[in-house]
Amino acid sequence: MTVTRNPDTRQRLLEAAADLIAASPGQDVPLRAICDRVGVKLPTLYHFFGSKEGLLDAVIAHGFDVYLGLKESHESSGDPIQDLRDGWDAHVAFGLANPGFYALMYGQVTPGRRPSAQDRPGQVLRGLTKAAADQGRLVVPPEQAAAHILAANIGVTLRQIVLGEPDPELSAAMREGTLAAITGTAAASGRGRSQVELAAASAALLDQLSGAGAVLGEPEVRLLRKWLTALAR
Repeated sequence: MTVTRNPDTRQRLLEAAADLIAASPGQDVPLRAICDRVGVKLPTLYHFFGSKEGLLDAVIAHGFDVYLGLKESHESSGDPIQDLRDGWDAHVAFGLANPGFYALMYGQVTPGRRPSAQDRPGQVLRGLTKAAADQGRLVVPPEQAAAHILAANIGVTLRQIVLGEPDPELSAAMREGTLAAITGTAAASGRGRSQVELAAASAALLDQLSGAGAVLGEPEVRLLRKWLTALAR
């Protein structure tokens, strides 16, 4: 059997996989459906990507390309804490607009395996927390602050995707609570929910993420529970 080696075919396969995954959040997309969309056979897909996992890794990298492209289109405010706030909102907005991509990027957890594409937005986040630390505005190391923000941001976004509806009040409350935790300041008055409501919402979030068909593994849920408990305190 002759395998099509045109590099354009690889891009078409990647775009077809991305389109089908984006159109069917959380569902398994058969490789044959991707090949049929492009008009090639399975050996062609395996030639370019090696395996289904290789294809998914490429789709994840494509998703991060789109995500980072959107983030880079926003100018910095000049204030790293405000940029962290804006970045949180952009992260949630991307997840809600692209649940299929997001589920692959952050919801598919395999112990001991992490898509290398996740390093790129992590570097951006750590750059902002380092800038905040250099200004003396953090009460925790910048690496810990970045991990704290990312875990809470992912949890809030996945919860809204799982429920199928946005919850801007919860997102704002978690955002301000997280920023307060890493800066040692009280969350801005009038923003988000009360601590009692936030604690209840956090418990509901963990129930959603750790139940049947969970999108996060148990180690990730334990880590998120630890950070949410610290926020509540």
